[in-house]
Amino acid sequence: MKMNAFLGLVLLSLAVTLAVGGRRQAFAGEPSAADYKVLAPIRHGNLTVFPVVAAMSHDTGGFLTLDEGLKSGEIEVTESGSVRGMIRRPGHDSRGGLRPEYQVRDGAQVNKLMLVNNSKRPLLLLAGEIVTGGKQDRVIAKDRIVPAESDPIDLDVFCVEPGRWVGASGNFAASTVNGAMAAPSVRGKAMADKDQQQVWAEVAKAREQMSQSLEVEAPRAARELSGTTSYAKVMQNEDVVRKVDSVAGSVEKEYATTIQQLRDRHAVGVVVAVNGEFVWADIFASTSLLEKYWPKLVRSYATEAVVTRAKGAVASEKAAQEFLADLHGRHETVDSEPGLYRHTEVAGDGFKAFELTSLLPKTGYALHVAKMTE
Repeated sequence: MKMNAFLGLVLLSLAVTLAVGGRRQAFAGEPSAADYKVLAPIRHGNLTVFPVVAAMSHDTGGFLTLDEGLKSGEIEVTESGSVRGMIRRPGHDSRGGLRPEYQVRDGAQVNKLMLVNNSKRPLLLLAGEIVTGGKQDRVIAKDRIVPAESDPIDLDVFCVEPGRWVGASGNFAASTVNGAMAAPSVRGKAMADKDQQQVWAEVAKAREQMSQSLEVEAPRAARELSGTTSYAKVMQNEDVVRKVDSVAGSVEKEYATTIQQLRDRHAVGVVVAVNGEFVWADIFASTSLLEKYWPKLVRSYATEAVVTRAKGAVASEKAAQEFLADLHGRHETVDSEPGLYRHTEVAGDGFKAFELTSLLPKTGYALHVAKMTE
C-alpha cells in the first residue's frame, strides 16, 4: 500500500519524457490543432501575421495577467531570497485568516526571482514576458499558473541584462506601460534551450542587429545601443520604439479590428512569418486573452522583423495552416503541478511546441499554445 502511494506520488510530481511513436496529435487539450483555421494574412514589409480562429472558446475571465497584477500591486516580484518565512501581523485577509508579512534578506540569484500573488485570481505567466528592476532585468522562462493568494514561490527566469548586478529598485515592474515580450529569437532561447549563456548571446545579437538597423537613420541611437547590455533599454530607446511601431502599428490596428469582427468566430491567435519563413505561433484559450496580450506580442514580432534582413519571400495561407497543424513530435516532456497546471513540451522535426493546460476546477483546457521553428 505504501509502495503504491509512493509510486503514484512520483508519477504525479515528476516530469516525464516520452518517445512519441507514429504520427498522432501531440496535445490533448481542447480545441485540437485540427480545430484551428488560419485566415488571410496581414502584411507589413517582411512581417506577415495570419489570424487564427478556433472551433470553440473558453471563459478565461478568472485569470490575472502579469501586467494587470503588477499595475494593481497585487503581484509582487522581488529578488530570490528577499522573501523568507511568514510573520503574522494584526489584521485579516478576505477569508478571515491572518495576513502574512514577509521579511527581506539578500540572497539574490541570477535565474530565480520570488513572486507573491496577493490577488484572488490565479496568475497566468507567459515565457518571454520581461520584468525590469532588482539587480538585473529578467525574462520569464516558462509558461505557468500561480494560484490565487499564494505563498511566495520561486520563479524561473533568465537574465536579459548581463552587465548589471546592482539593485536598481527593490521590486520589479513590467518594462513598459503595456509590459514587454521578448522577440521570438530571445524568447525561444529561454523556452527551448533553457540556457543562460544562449539567452545572453541572443540578447547581444539582437542589440547589435538593432544598432545596425539604425546606423543610417539614427546614428546617435545606434551608438547608444552599443553602450548598454540591457535588452529592455534597447527596446525602450525612442528611435527603436519608433522603428518597431512603424511595423507593429498598422498590424496591431488591423488585427485589433479583425479580432472584433471575428469575435463570434473565436479569434484566438496568430501564425507569424518573417521574410516568408514561419517563426512562431501563439494560440490562446479565448479571444479576451489574445486581446490582452496582443499589444506586447505584435511588438515582439515586429522587433524580429526589424532586425531580420528582408529576402522578399512570401508565406502562403496554406503553408501557415500546415505549420499550425503539425504538432506531431518525436519526444514529449510533461511537467505538472497537480490541480494547478500541466506544461507539455513537444520536440518535432525542425520545431518545438509548448502547451500550458489549466487543471484548476472548471477548467481542464489549454490556456496557451506556442510553436517555434528551430
